[in-house]
Amino acid sequence: MSLNDHGWGNKPDPGGNKGGGPPDLEELWRDVNRRLSALFGRKGGAGGGGAGGGEPRPPFNLRQFGGGIGLLTVLVLVVWLASGFYIVEASQRGVVLTFGRYSQTTEPGLHWRLPYPVQTNEIVRLNDVRVVEIGYRGSDKNRVLKEALMLTDDENIVSIQFAVQWFVKDPQEYLFSNRNPDDSVLQAAEAAMREIVGKSKMDFALYEGREQVATQASKLMQEILDRYKTGILVSKLTLQNVQPPEQVQAAFDDAVKAGQDRDRQVNEGQAYANDVIPRARGAASRLFEEANGYKSRVVANSEGEASRFKQILSEYSKAPEVTRQRMYLDTVQQVLSNSSKIMIDAKGGNNLLYLPLDKLMQAAGATAAAPAVAAVPEVAVRQSAPPSGDVPPQLDKPDSQAALRSRDALRSRERGDR
Repeated sequence: MSLNDHGWGNKPDPGGNKGGGPPDLEELWRDVNRRLSALFGRKGGAGGGGAGGGEPRPPFNLRQFGGGIGLLTVLVLVVWLASGFYIVEASQRGVVLTFGRYSQTTEPGLHWRLPYPVQTNEIVRLNDVRVVEIGYRGSDKNRVLKEALMLTDDENIVSIQFAVQWFVKDPQEYLFSNRNPDDSVLQAAEAAMREIVGKSKMDFALYEGREQVATQASKLMQEILDRYKTGILVSKLTLQNVQPPEQVQAAFDDAVKAGQDRDRQVNEGQAYANDVIPRARGAASRLFEEANGYKSRVVANSEGEASRFKQILSEYSKAPEVTRQRMYLDTVQQVLSNSSKIMIDAKGGNNLLYLPLDKLMQAAGATAAAPAVAAVPEVAVRQSAPPSGDVPPQLDKPDSQAALRSRDALRSRERGDR
């Protein structure tokens, strides 16, 4: 159908009117059908019952048809080339593939590549933290026993549930080194945790060594992923739940309680020992010091008695009778001072006798204490006495001089008797 067809609206009116009325829609529709039939090589069928059914077909205009095809081709080419534009965000990296093979990695921004099927692009998000759960799915109650149950070094079984956070560090390795990177992360995490738990004791994995187990497992997992060139970086490994299997949970709780009771009793015993041992050591030290003091006192007393005996012997050798008499009197005085008996001379007394017993007892006690106090100076004087015949300073007193003269008189009498 061409716009140069001057027959539109200029056909003679069957009623004899010539004019410029609007074209007949049915005639237009039949004309379009004929032209389409001619375009696809089909014969034009006879028109329906109408005034224009027997009119000859207009010739096909190939130039106009070729111009439409060229315009459509240009439009399709422009759309095809425009499909090569793509945008990479700041937290992403673009990977360009040429016929399915890696070509380059593009930075954030607007980029263009050859359209499909020559080149394609993949967008990889680097900063998105992804989580893989091992031993459970969603919550701790939804357990996966096949992944959670692990064997320890002391041949016990523990149930470990943990999560691994990771992100992509190398887009090329992440896309082309492994078919399913998420499964690689899960398998590497499970293998690393089984190896670390298999080298640890049960109590170590359950209590004091949980942080160390998590750290060692994360390090080993990263080594496995790097060895397989997955392009994945492990951010954090978190232990969610570590406990014995459900089948032995009750028995294990009893064992834990028994261990806690044992530790409590050990602590109580240690506290009691810390209280008793210092006291015992203090008492032992006190007894040791008292024994040393007693030893020193006895030795000093023995040495003093020995020195006194030597001095007495020396004086006895000089005046035996006087020394014997003095020793007798001292002994009698010592014995009677410790006795509660009172000796009375009835011949020289009167009939009325008054005995203040309380005063006498007090006097007896005072006299018993006085010789004990005076004994030390006496010994000291005797010890300090010179061995020669010189007169000590204490003999300068009148009483001492009188005693010396009486001693000389006795010696002269003994010589006269001899």
